[in-house]
Amino acid sequence: MSSSTKALEPAFQGAGQRLGTEIWRIENFQPVPLLKSEYGKFYSGDSYIVLQVSPGKGGAYLYDIHFWLGKDTSQDEAGTAAIKTVELDAILGGRAVQHRELQGYESDKFLSYFKPCIVPLEGGVASGFKKPEEEEFETRLYVCRGKRVVRLKQVPFSRSSLNHDDVFILDTKDKIFQFNGANSNIQERAKALEVIQFLKDKYHEGTCDVAIVDDGKLQAESDSGEFWVLFGGFAPIGKKVASEDDVILEKIPAKFYSIIDGQVKSVDGELSKSMLENNKCYLLDCGVEVFVWVGRVTQVEDRKAASQAAEEFVASQNRPKSTRITRVIQGYETHSFKSNFDSWPSGSAPSAAEEGRGKVAALLKQQGVGVKGMTKGAPVNEEVPPLLEGGGKIEVWRINGSAKTPVPKEDIGKFYSGDCYIVLYTYHSGDKKEDYYLCCWIGKDSIEEEQKMAVRLSTTMCNSLKGRPVQGRIFQGKEPPQFVAIFQPMVVLKGGISSGYKNYVADKGLNDETYTADCVALIRISGTSVHNNKAMQVDAVATSLNSNECFLLQSGSSLFTWHGNQSTFEQQQLAAKIAEFLKPGVAVKHAKEGTESSAFWFALGGKQSYTSKKVSQETVRDPHLFTFSFNKGKFEVEEVYNFSQDDLLTEDILILDTHAEVFVWIGQSVDPKEKQNVFENGQTYIEMAASLEGLSPSVPLYKITEGNEPCFFTTFFSWDPAKATAHGNSFQKKVMLLFGAGHAVENQEKSNAEAKNETTLSELEDSKEASEVETEVVEPVSESNGDDSVPKQEVEQDENGSESNQSTFSYEQLKAHSENPVTGIDFKRREAYLSDEEFQAILGMAKEAFYKLPKWKQDIHKRKVDLF
Repeated sequence: MSSSTKALEPAFQGAGQRLGTEIWRIENFQPVPLLKSEYGKFYSGDSYIVLQVSPGKGGAYLYDIHFWLGKDTSQDEAGTAAIKTVELDAILGGRAVQHRELQGYESDKFLSYFKPCIVPLEGGVASGFKKPEEEEFETRLYVCRGKRVVRLKQVPFSRSSLNHDDVFILDTKDKIFQFNGANSNIQERAKALEVIQFLKDKYHEGTCDVAIVDDGKLQAESDSGEFWVLFGGFAPIGKKVASEDDVILEKIPAKFYSIIDGQVKSVDGELSKSMLENNKCYLLDCGVEVFVWVGRVTQVEDRKAASQAAEEFVASQNRPKSTRITRVIQGYETHSFKSNFDSWPSGSAPSAAEEGRGKVAALLKQQGVGVKGMTKGAPVNEEVPPLLEGGGKIEVWRINGSAKTPVPKEDIGKFYSGDCYIVLYTYHSGDKKEDYYLCCWIGKDSIEEEQKMAVRLSTTMCNSLKGRPVQGRIFQGKEPPQFVAIFQPMVVLKGGISSGYKNYVADKGLNDETYTADCVALIRISGTSVHNNKAMQVDAVATSLNSNECFLLQSGSSLFTWHGNQSTFEQQQLAAKIAEFLKPGVAVKHAKEGTESSAFWFALGGKQSYTSKKVSQETVRDPHLFTFSFNKGKFEVEEVYNFSQDDLLTEDILILDTHAEVFVWIGQSVDPKEKQNVFENGQTYIEMAASLEGLSPSVPLYKITEGNEPCFFTTFFSWDPAKATAHGNSFQKKVMLLFGAGHAVENQEKSNAEAKNETTLSELEDSKEASEVETEVVEPVSESNGDDSVPKQEVEQDENGSESNQSTFSYEQLKAHSENPVTGIDFKRREAYLSDEEFQAILGMAKEAFYKLPKWKQDIHKRKVDLF
């Protein structure tokens, strides 16, 4: 470590000791800390080093180091940034993930540190740039790409820069314009609005006007006329010219190489973790990304040579600039690296790296640098997680063959390990009407047919409640706190009552150990709080006891409570509560550890030694958000880094993995076909994460829909209810949130009125498609007894477009957000089912006059009265 002592870069002293981002710019070949106020600005003539510190397992820190190279930076400065990155990593214990970032081709992870975007600026240190406040305001034109992280690129302020496929931002002194290409992506339009808000606040003191201009829709007196004047008047714009920016790299089957003495050599054989030796470096070529894997006992010089070899390898392959190079250290591999392997068996902790980290900590301490976060933190005290509101209604059904049988009220809270159950909890949260928490609980000894039936019947119930419930699948032993807290108390007993379990035991010739009121049974009580006070039947032997817990021992008509010497008062109280629950009115005999009677030990088959160790709590980990797709039939995920509520786009399905549970979130505007297999997709994710990340295969799995998010989901976001209740597609929601409903409607009306070509992807089509999908989400056809074949009413139209010979319904039933909605109608034409009198009163005109209006005007009138 003596070489590290000499090489310790003064600018890096104290680096990595707190969560968040730290940035250095290379000036005269030395790293210089950047002022916080300058974070997010990157000059094209410079190179930067960016350190991101995030929480890891057990209080330890995880490090990502990015060296960012501007398009005009010198080769020497770029080389300095790469070398200093390796030095910074050595100071942090040699376990950071290192990323090379080229201007314009930055990774999603890098861009996620700078919401909503980084601001690319011309010039740099060597050119003696001026600070923005010293410059005169310069009108700039940007192209804005990306639906979650934005790649903002300045382009020449010229009509020839515009095209029909992208979203552009024109930033002038008094007004910021957003130009939406006719074929541009809805979600990119929405993200561009965030960038505009950012530019408005940062460079215009929050006071300039904002205008949205749609491609192909010209009105001389409007914002669009003003926009085109700045370009010298309106004229057709050209097609998008393909450039290197538009090259989409495909992921290829991974090719594996060893790196020896800086030389890259191909390695044959099927890819497996066992091929990676801890004293060597390797290269994994995935096409879109090239990984350098570094064994934990390799020398710093070998690591530098391996990184250089990767750069030369990419250059020799004539790969585009967007090819990413990422270096990972053994024991700290990223998900994207591990996903190239069929499985990733868990191994021992990287002791050498931890040892090196300790030495670095000692070195920094000698130099007077604080060492907070340099060693593993103490376990965090248990906190009560968000729980569902109390006082709700609990209904429980046991699966019995192909049917579900209601559990009597006095037995709600008893679960048998050989059975499966459906639990419906109906409650109120805030000002909302009823919310639903619907789960199937799967006992560890239950049969597969009843497990499938539980999922099927709970899905039918969910559909009958219009898809509003949080729907969960919960395995015995992995009950989440929200589930446990519903039952006071909850007891898991051995055996089963269902016919499926009874038949299985009989067919296999097994002993039926089902709990009865007079059998010998030992119940363990280990919980201390409302969210974890689950009791469980264990083997009735002395070795099952634990000094940290309380137990109930049932032997025929006798009932004992046993208090371990290290048990809590709360556990003792719960033991008494469960005794009353299982055997109401029975006198209980109390036994404190060390004072047991012979009858107590006799019931357990004799006295034996038992443990006094505490059951270790599962490690709390940071949550991760993913999008998913199928590539040639293979399930693939892509992480959404540093996620926020804004990343829950209404057109998408996402997976949130908190390690304690997995959520599949479904946006309102998702195509109905994509919703059909979301539970199966969640299970596929769990299987993949179990093999690569060590996730428990029996982790709770939840399906939730946009607008019905429960508190134990929203706790992972800085949640704004206004965002959750906004309607429309991603762009319309963002317009409404940033500029108000009036602006959104006005912009929509102009956009719709000017639409002349049906093949143009105007805002009208976007609005119509999203609203139709949303209608299907909010108002699905009710199911009756699992039958979804409810026929729709036949509707006939007369020559004016109005309907005749059909049923009529009240306005209160036909509203999109009705509390007593009608079913079996054409939801795209709600107004047609109003009586003539009510139609006139609600819409202010007769049906004949209404249907003579253009479709876009009909939609605006319907939207205002909640009939859209």
